[in-house]
Amino acid sequence: MFQDDLATGERVERMVLNQIRTGRTPLLGEAYPNAYKVEGYFKGYDLFVPEIEVRIEVKRDVKSQETGNLVIEIEYGGNASALATTEADYWVFWDGECWIWTTPWRIRKAINGLPVREFTGKGDPKPKKAYLCPKGKIKNTAEYVIYEIHS
Repeated sequence: MFQDDLATGERVERMVLNQIRTGRTPLLGEAYPNAYKVEGYFKGYDLFVPEIEVRIEVKRDVKSQETGNLVIEIEYGGNASALATTEADYWVFWDGECWIWTTPWRIRKAINGLPVREFTGKGDPKPKKAYLCPKGKIKNTAEYVIYEIHS
């Protein structure tokens, strides 16, 4: 299960990387062919665009179509993670229908006042702490929401 989720997550990262390299991201504007995926385990971010020194975290949350909430993780297995450790300039969520480009600052603003939940995700061996943020709050404060770019 974890390996399947990892492979799917990496596929989504490659999709965002392709968008950046080919200039199909309104936020970044032009094509950045030197952008690359950070290989191996790294908490800070997933993609780097050296031409403009931009760091991007990519999140896949298809289940949000059922729940209406995006999971904003802050701790996994007792260690700070995701939003709590990000070094990214932008976060990109893929919900199966659209790409939501936002910033950590905007995410923090959207989750302000929400309770922290603790649960063990499907396929996760350890519990996590996260905010379950209504997707509309993230979309309403996002830099861009892009529909129907699939590669």
